[in-house]
Amino acid sequence: MACRGMFYALTADQEAALMATRDDTEVRAFVEEVEMGDWDGEPLDCETDKAWDAIHRCLSDGTLGSGRRLSPLDMAVLGGGHHHEGDDYVVTHLRADEVAQVATALETVGETWMRQRYDRIDPRNYQGLLSDEDFAYTWYWFTQVRDFYRKAAMANRGVIFTVSQ
Repeated sequence: MACRGMFYALTADQEAALMATRDDTEVRAFVEEVEMGDWDGEPLDCETDKAWDAIHRCLSDGTLGSGRRLSPLDMAVLGGGHHHEGDDYVVTHLRADEVAQVATALETVGETWMRQRYDRIDPRNYQGLLSDEDFAYTWYWFTQVRDFYRKAAMANRGVIFTVSQ
């Protein structure tokens, strides 16, 4: 799934609206409203381009497993509750208390640690080409995600992560 990922920090009203969705159609409509900025409150978002894949693999067990909540690092990208069941569209959700845990955990990740994890990715299961250039790309986007989580935690917001094909 080599698609662009996006994080959005949710206001309390947005989080309540997400929790009230009943099916995939309503979830997609909700995400479209968030993407368009049709809510009160300062928008807080973070693009990851296609680096979300390697970021998740580095922070978890090297796979694209999702929704497991094995650790705060595992929850950063594909962890948390899932609000969409289709294979072509992913929406994961973390509550504000989980966002704070993830933000704290991400602060401990250094470039050397990340590179060691990156080097363990199985190239047969990775859609990109593992290389120094790809790691630099992954590390850059990771730093953006870490900053985003810090801001979301300070604002006491929940977070959704979306990917569509």
